[in-house]
Amino acid sequence: MEIRDQRVCITGASSGIGEACARAFAAAGANLFLVARRASRLAQLKEELSKKHGVDVHTAVLDVRDRTAVAELLDNLQAPWDRFDILVNNAGLSRGLDPIQTASIDDWEEMIDTNVKGLLYVTRSVVARMVSNGGGHVINIGSIAGHETYAGGSVYCATKHAVTAINRSMAIDLLGTGVRVSSVDPGLVDTEFAKVRFHGDEQRAAGVYKGLTPLSGEDVAEAVMFCATRPPHANVRELILLASAQASAVLNYRKP
Repeated sequence: MEIRDQRVCITGASSGIGEACARAFAAAGANLFLVARRASRLAQLKEELSKKHGVDVHTAVLDVRDRTAVAELLDNLQAPWDRFDILVNNAGLSRGLDPIQTASIDDWEEMIDTNVKGLLYVTRSVVARMVSNGGGHVINIGSIAGHETYAGGSVYCATKHAVTAINRSMAIDLLGTGVRVSSVDPGLVDTEFAKVRFHGDEQRAAGVYKGLTPLSGEDVAEAVMFCATRPPHANVRELILLASAQASAVLNYRKP
């Protein structure tokens, strides 16, 4: 399906998978509405993509955890940004890897508020307009952790299982509306994910990828583009994407 000139909203667009998706969609000629918490990174990305690809790029600083801010931004957009053809729900994070009896409750709150509630806040505003307009496509960035669990990941896995459930339920709710729903669920991806999980501990974060070649943000963006460009009669409901050295959430082959 041709996506040139379509309007694409991407959350968490200032780095990692979100940034890679922005670059991929811009290269395909789509116009972008990019939201994230870091204004300077958004500004740099806007300047680069609009200049390089000649597409229209609009940015907004937004923390998806803030229900009021999400509604104020997305419910009051003016034309032509008052409708989107594609929403990429990418904003998300993991915090900590401690057992449930010692894990930080603040970390739990941040993961739940971002990965679940934030996704829902954004989706509700955008999808309501998609339904009114007779079509659109929501692509949720999930995780292999939405299909499996592992030690120390109880709440993160719970949030990504929630994304899987929301994705599947949305498909039922939106049946017949013209709005498609997909999820791309990656395993290990070399982004800021591990650094954020370990609260800035770069040495510990680097150990996550030691001895193997993980996915890149660009790999995941290619999978997102594959979902977005299927013909209107076809839909990728769930796509699990792993590095070749990864067999499951916890089974990896690492070279000595």
